[in-house]
Amino acid sequence: MRRITITAPGGLENLALGEGPEAPAPGPGEIRVRLRGSSLNYHDLLVATRPNGAVDGRIPMSDGAGEVEAVGEGVTEFAPGDTVVSCFFPDWQDGGDVPSDFARVPGDGIDGYAREAATLPAAWFTRAPAGWSAAEAATITTAGLTAWRALAVNGGLKAGEVVLALGSGGVSIYALQIARAMGATVIATTSSEAKAERLRALGAAEVINYRETPDWGMRVRALTGGRGADHVIEVGGAGTLAQSIAAAKVAGHISLIGVLTGRAGEIPTGLLMARQQRLQGLIVGSRRHQQDFVAALEATGIRPAIDAVYPLEGLAEAFAHQQAGRHFGKICLEF
Repeated sequence: MRRITITAPGGLENLALGEGPEAPAPGPGEIRVRLRGSSLNYHDLLVATRPNGAVDGRIPMSDGAGEVEAVGEGVTEFAPGDTVVSCFFPDWQDGGDVPSDFARVPGDGIDGYAREAATLPAAWFTRAPAGWSAAEAATITTAGLTAWRALAVNGGLKAGEVVLALGSGGVSIYALQIARAMGATVIATTSSEAKAERLRALGAAEVINYRETPDWGMRVRALTGGRGADHVIEVGGAGTLAQSIAAAKVAGHISLIGVLTGRAGEIPTGLLMARQQRLQGLIVGSRRHQQDFVAALEATGIRPAIDAVYPLEGLAEAFAHQQAGRHFGKICLEF
């Protein structure tokens, strides 16, 4: 079985393609999955590139999709030939007892999906949307489910509301697509006119160039008649949060998802309090959330925006493409 491992202390130069033992026959409650695809996330990049971000020999990648090859005793949810996609928090099946670290996240605290096969508990997967490729399905685990939870679960998105999505990464584009499918209006930000045109093509009503308009929070308020956005998909972190607070309406919902601009900085807590906004951090979602999201994807016909697809052995090159920051949507592996 081919697999990628991270050799300590990490770095793209220390991603090694090698051979590992074949995935064993599934035991009770387990399935053996022939993995066919994965997708890259900022979290995966950090694990691969931070000094000693992973233990020596860790198999990276938190997203995995493929087909079931065999099922163990007691498994009734899946059968050989079914297409499945992994869960980011495999132990978080449902409910409000949320994980608070990455100790049990594939590709970080435990081995991930940069490999050709895995035998794991059936409850670590959900079915994939019918007719989706492995690369498409792999975008659900992290990026897609994060956007879904931010808007549909935590945010209670309603038709007619306004969603502000920052940038054109995987989470933001999924948020745009989900919001449009649910009857919301989307305002997006970018620094590229080419990306702006693609965001408009996906349904963004307005696109703000944040380099040309650094006070883009007030621009959002102007575009909404002074009211502000009902929901903000905040993927930047400390460097953009002040503008997101300015952009959100009174009692608006800000989903704090990413730290692309850093982990610390000044936050206008007085304005946040005065406007009685809800600032909510979140990390992906539960298996139950994912099952609901898969059903929603099939009902709405949403398909992910994929920028590029690399083979398994091209993982380092794919990460370099991600680091360059020119991609639109998801970068995937297919193998």
